[in-house]
Amino acid sequence: SYFGDKSSCVENANTLNLTSSSSVRGLNSTCVGKTPLSSGRSGCRSHTPFMGYSVTSSSAVSAHTVASVIVAVVEGRGLARGEVGMASIDLKNPEMILSQFADNTTYAKVITKLKILTPLEIIMSNTACDAGNTTKLFSLITEHFKNVTFTTVQRKYFNETKGLEYIEQLCASEFSTIFMEVQSKYYCLAAAAALLKYVEFIQNAVYAPKSLKVRFQGSEKTAMIDSSSAQNLELVINNRDSRNGHTLLGVLNYTKTPGGSRRLRSNILEPLVDAETINTRLDCVQELLQDEELFFGLQAVISKFLDTEQLLSVLVQIPKQDTVKTAESKITNLIYLKHTLELVEPLKAALRSCNTQLLKAYYNSLEDTRFGIILEKITSVINDDTRYTKGCLSMRTQKCYAVKPNVNEFLDIARRTYTEIVDDIAGMITQLAEKYSLPMKTSFSSARGFFIQMNADCSTLPNGQLPSEFTKITKMKNTYSFTSADLIKMNERCQESLREIYHMTYLIVCKLLNEIYEHIHCLYKLSDIVSMLDMLLSFAHACTLSDYVRPEFTDTLAIKQGWHPILEKIAMEKPVSNNTYLTEGNNFVIITGPNMSGKSTYLKQIALCQIMAQIGSYVPAEYCSFRIAEQIFTRIGMDDDIETNASTFMKEMKEITYIIQNANDKSLIIIDELGRGTSAEEGIGICYAACEYLLNLKAFTLFATHFLELCHIDALYPNVENYHFEVQHVRSSAGNKEKIAYTYTLSKGYTEEKNYGLKAAEVSSLPSSIILDAKEITSHIAKQILHRQKSTPEMMKQRAAYQLAMRLVQTARNSRLDPDSLRVYLKALKKKYEASCATPRKNDEQ
Repeated sequence: SYFGDKSSCVENANTLNLTSSSSVRGLNSTCVGKTPLSSGRSGCRSHTPFMGYSVTSSSAVSAHTVASVIVAVVEGRGLARGEVGMASIDLKNPEMILSQFADNTTYAKVITKLKILTPLEIIMSNTACDAGNTTKLFSLITEHFKNVTFTTVQRKYFNETKGLEYIEQLCASEFSTIFMEVQSKYYCLAAAAALLKYVEFIQNAVYAPKSLKVRFQGSEKTAMIDSSSAQNLELVINNRDSRNGHTLLGVLNYTKTPGGSRRLRSNILEPLVDAETINTRLDCVQELLQDEELFFGLQAVISKFLDTEQLLSVLVQIPKQDTVKTAESKITNLIYLKHTLELVEPLKAALRSCNTQLLKAYYNSLEDTRFGIILEKITSVINDDTRYTKGCLSMRTQKCYAVKPNVNEFLDIARRTYTEIVDDIAGMITQLAEKYSLPMKTSFSSARGFFIQMNADCSTLPNGQLPSEFTKITKMKNTYSFTSADLIKMNERCQESLREIYHMTYLIVCKLLNEIYEHIHCLYKLSDIVSMLDMLLSFAHACTLSDYVRPEFTDTLAIKQGWHPILEKIAMEKPVSNNTYLTEGNNFVIITGPNMSGKSTYLKQIALCQIMAQIGSYVPAEYCSFRIAEQIFTRIGMDDDIETNASTFMKEMKEITYIIQNANDKSLIIIDELGRGTSAEEGIGICYAACEYLLNLKAFTLFATHFLELCHIDALYPNVENYHFEVQHVRSSAGNKEKIAYTYTLSKGYTEEKNYGLKAAEVSSLPSSIILDAKEITSHIAKQILHRQKSTPEMMKQRAAYQLAMRLVQTARNSRLDPDSLRVYLKALKKKYEASCATPRKNDEQ
């Protein structure tokens, strides 16, 4: 691929001996001397030169994307420990993202941010990873990112003053407000300085002045989903098979461009928290769904775009040395740029009749005159019919004849020579075919150049062999590929003449690019528009395949008949749908039910629907309203964890500790079983205590458990609701065995099922004597232990009053009813309250 073309570093190797290298083993060629820049690679002392730089990164990278992000991380020392600065740049996208934030001792924010970036390489200061004195942050990062290359750079390169200078020099004028944001953020500036210096080294190229997009990204504008929750919910990677598309990304990804796919992925991992922005997106999706012409028109144009971000990235880098490869790469890029700019008009035409605010804004952005100016400058030098084509020979021809005739007479002569050589090659092969009476034809591949190909059965050849003048013979089925000494010489002449053409074209292209640089910033806007439209089209496309509904944003989580989007894709039919209802007054739901009754699926479904709503997608339900979650936490039982009980228990404890330390009133917390890796009494104790802590937050919590003792917590806390998954008992036709039929339907109250673990054991092939024994022991223990908590009449009355108050507050806040309907609703509430208060009295009289 022409992108990411590292301009041949071989000539420059002696100045470029980097100490870091890819984590690809087997490149043992050690290099002499170190660069002043780097001072050793963590845990690996063989200094491999930069030749083996292609790496597939962290396990978190999805199958279709290859990691290309380099991140520099620096942490404050002394009192400023915990203040972390990060700078990252994607080698395929000329945008530098800076962030700085205070993190706690678990460094959850840093790890989450790095997981989202899926880096190819992480740069840290050598003082952070000195042997015997490594910082906690360094140890944590190396533990979480085992497959990522670590490079240590001397601390002096983390220099905030230099960082600010770099940004002033490289940042495109349109993004200059960044100075205000980062002037006092010393750590992210220091990280930026080290990062840019390092990228310059490995790419052997510098960024053109005023060409980079630089932005500051705190951790406030997006919801935080920690990496273990992203894994539990299978947001971008399937846990059983990483190549499998059964993930939330797989369900929503109908994007047509690499930029759109990247944008969708980062949105899923970092959903929005601003209702206005989300609604603006939802308006667009709604318009795309209602206006078929707009949908198909946009999709047709968007699918023609190449990777605009990657193209920009290569355009704004100025190679330190000119080689044939860099020349060829720059010419290709100019052709790609022309192809991209020619799509601006069709894109405008597709957007012309749109009505929503965001699409109109995009249309206005495309009115920018600079697109026309750049295209005009290009077409003054480049042929109108030069365009991006598939196939290496046709692309080579496009590059040769890219520049118009009469721009440079030497170029015209070189091109004539090249054409003559190509004609001579064709003529020579025709002569050979006549000479030997064989059906030879001219073929071309980028590796071999021109060669001869022939379809023939070996029985038709004299003595079953080709004439002796042909060499490098390969045979695939009945197709022979070969060359001759004369053809090899001709190919060399052809390459020589190509080099001349490329060199002269390159000089013209460079001059052209220098004139274009000042206008290039409009392309950042274009790539942003294309990736965003691509993502919105993808959401609309996903909606057409299933009955999704537009979400509302209120202070209530209410889902009517919602279902699990990934399960629908796997099952190819609509799964059983269920309701969900949480408010500030009932913000804690305990879910019980037998094994395999659908608890885990239901919990994951709620988190997935919440994320879908917060990225601007429609949601799988009949109606849904969400409260915006600033954080989404999950603690989901890993049933198939093969580690020992103790470590499973420790993992549970770590996860619940993390939730308790970080949760706030705007969190959504999902806990699927807790305290199973220890004895029942301790497990119940831990669950009870954790529930009591979370109950006092206004966070929405859904807690699935097998500890039925926990259900009685609702007698003490009126904001707790109990729900259970129903099962039915079916007698087998023989009439002697009872089977459980799962309904996957959620109902109020806790499960009435007793000893469903024993029933599950019965279905397995455990000997009946053991099962009978187990039943006897269970009933004996149950009599001894279970002192049920009875609700007193006073408690019932308090609960009824609490429920009434919460309903009234909610009605006052959100009601859209007309006066008559409101009167009816309030009367019904009063009736319900009186009924609840009357029940305990009757019991007393009895």
